[in-house]
Amino acid sequence: MLLIKNGLIFDAIHPEPFRADILVKDGKIAKIGQNLEAAEAEVVDASQLQVYPGFVEAHCHIGLDGYGIGYEGSDYNEMNDPVAPQLRAIDGIEPTDPTFLQAAQGGVTSVCTGPGSANVLGGTFVAMKTMGSKRVDDRIIKTPVAMKCAFGENPKRCYRGKEITSRMTTAAKLREILFRAREYGQKRQNPDKAPAFDMKLEALQPVLRGEIPLKAHAHRADDIFTAIRIAKEFGLKMTLEHCTEGHLVAEQLVAEGYPLAVGPSLTHASKFELRNKTFETPGILAKAGGQVSIITDSPVIPQQYLPLCAGLAVKSGMDPFQALQAITINPAKHIGIADRVGSLEEGKDADLVLAHGNPMDSETVIEAVYIDGKRV
Repeated sequence: MLLIKNGLIFDAIHPEPFRADILVKDGKIAKIGQNLEAAEAEVVDASQLQVYPGFVEAHCHIGLDGYGIGYEGSDYNEMNDPVAPQLRAIDGIEPTDPTFLQAAQGGVTSVCTGPGSANVLGGTFVAMKTMGSKRVDDRIIKTPVAMKCAFGENPKRCYRGKEITSRMTTAAKLREILFRAREYGQKRQNPDKAPAFDMKLEALQPVLRGEIPLKAHAHRADDIFTAIRIAKEFGLKMTLEHCTEGHLVAEQLVAEGYPLAVGPSLTHASKFELRNKTFETPGILAKAGGQVSIITDSPVIPQQYLPLCAGLAVKSGMDPFQALQAITINPAKHIGIADRVGSLEEGKDADLVLAHGNPMDSETVIEAVYIDGKRV
């Protein structure tokens, strides 16, 4: 057992912090309250510390793009087929990659990682802890989390001169395989008419059944609305990723009700669709009523700088409490693991960050990080 005493708690649920104790038992938060006692617990004096939930990343590629390796560790994009829903991130993650420890040292305890955006369909994402067993299976929180799809420049660039030369083609390829997968699923229900097994079409059945959402990479406003158009056509769940121009269409976008992951914003505008990139976007969307998560898209921004990105959003006008929620409870909701992580509540995983100040401030020193009640 672990007993954290007298910390100033920022639980990501209540706007105002409060001073209390946290009792951890069997990797879970057993009790939050005043003057707690536990005879056999390790006691940590947090009277000079601020206590936060472990930070959560809603969209990254950590573990799939090796640190300091190059080609040998580049496992996040399959470049031979623009339509590859059968791929699974869990089969490519290197759980001992140094970036996981770096992430934990920055207070990031849970991440949603998966394929990149080279393909119209890239495969499924997983949610996992940043530290723990050397076997990736033992660190999984949820799999699959979502099916990656991409709009805009990346599929065009990666398959230029081959199979995709326009945004229309990207949309058409996605529609085509969704139509085929829907028909395949319907026929598979009748043993007498069941078609031969097809790995790609089989991989899309959880999407069509609404068990997992599409995770739609879209920067430009028109690409965002194309993603929404297709999701509605097929009655699919969806989360919107990047949303670079979301602030330009905030009212319409928020009215659609999709979870919004914003970023990476701490980068050079390396392509045309990023020309309107700004740290004002998450604050504008949150103020309009959107469920906003701030993302690093690591390794685009190193994973440990997730709280710094939230701080830069605050500097650009975002409400500080909404910024905290954008790296805790909102991404946990975004990826479907809010029952376990994202806030300090009884019954949730004991993922905790103890810091000498606000981690969104670049000068703040993190004293300790716990994952499942273990100091990492």
